[in-house]
Amino acid sequence: MTDKQPKAIAQKEWPVVVYVGMIGTGFLGYMIGRIALDGYSHPIYWASGLLGAVAGFFVGWFWYRWRGDVI
Repeated sequence: MTDKQPKAIAQKEWPVVVYVGMIGTGFLGYMIGRIALDGYSHPIYWASGLLGAVAGFFVGWFWYRWRGDVI
């Protein structure tokens, strides 16, 4: 029997630019939703922020592939 240790699975983390994109566009989406959809109920603002964060995820990955990470 061999004494081979199983290799640890390397976890890959997301680049910082993806987090920055998600936080930035999520906040921007919330603020735009807050201003533009002021007459609607409060969960609509959070939905617009969530939509912005999802868009920021894709924008962040696009930026990472195009220009690299910000750090």
